[in-house]
Amino acid sequence: MKRCPYILLTVAPRTELARPRRTDATPPARDTYVQHSEEPFVTSATPSLDRIRVGSAPDSWGVWFPEDPEQVPWRRFLDEVSEAGYEWIELGPYGYLPTDPARLTEEVGARGLKVSAGTVFTSLHRGPDVWDATWEHVGQVAALTRAMGADNLVVIPSFWRDDKTAEEIEPRELTAEQWRHLASGTERLAREVREKYGLEIMVHPHADTHIDTEEHVERFLDATDSDLVNLCLDTGHYAYCGGDSVKLIETYGERIGYLHLKQVDPTILSDVVEKGTPFGPAVRQGVMCEPPLGVPAMEPVLTAAQGLGVDLFAIVEQDMYPCPPDQPLPIAQRTRRFLRGCGA
Repeated sequence: MKRCPYILLTVAPRTELARPRRTDATPPARDTYVQHSEEPFVTSATPSLDRIRVGSAPDSWGVWFPEDPEQVPWRRFLDEVSEAGYEWIELGPYGYLPTDPARLTEEVGARGLKVSAGTVFTSLHRGPDVWDATWEHVGQVAALTRAMGADNLVVIPSFWRDDKTAEEIEPRELTAEQWRHLASGTERLAREVREKYGLEIMVHPHADTHIDTEEHVERFLDATDSDLVNLCLDTGHYAYCGGDSVKLIETYGERIGYLHLKQVDPTILSDVVEKGTPFGPAVRQGVMCEPPLGVPAMEPVLTAAQGLGVDLFAIVEQDMYPCPPDQPLPIAQRTRRFLRGCGA
């Protein structure tokens, strides 16, 4: 298995950003490693990514839905994510993990876990008519997220084609009016979530949504207020859609508030692009792969993120719905060792 190159990389840090940051989330202590056939050899030359807080998510266990017979039970997910060496988790689809805060606090605490974020899906480009339904869903997730001590709410735009059936739900490109609805609606969501729940929203560019390619991401950022709206940069989705994560961090670093670490298999991606394969079937083909087997390379992304000079969660997500129940844990363990070898 390929290891991270142990080269000390120096990046001039940016000044601390003005927007709120989590300050009570002390990253786990680094373990001491010796050279071993299964563990990375961490030396003084390994870059220390001390602003990066690594975690994982139900997605890395093949979980896309609150209930699905093809998904691992939630207790098994919690047991295995802890066993793999992660301290931070996301809530995943609302209803997969227990939604009673007291019970969930007990379950995660018993395994030495903490929650970094909740996740919501929105269709804000459809205008004010969808606000009430959107807020009902957001309120549920935000309340649980806040109760679990997290500060972030990851916001994923709705799909323009169904992730299970691949049916086209609406046009791939938004009209000018829909872009205005998307921008204004997201800003409103950010204000409401901040005022009512004390959370910061992190908008997640995602394959088969209207915020996907470099062009669409930049248009969205330029149309929204940086004091309200920032990004969850998913390195795999951005590469899937042709984007360069390091370039995005270097260009819009002040808008990067959260990371999802993910890679794509370039060979499978090439076939997906050529055939126009929808995202769901592409995942079943194995387009998302474990690091360091795909792109983008993790080391430059992590180094660029460290150079922002702010604390960032970096949550490992490897889309692989559906998957055999015994597949996620070994991948999660290998990925955690790989990231430790990178200094994270």
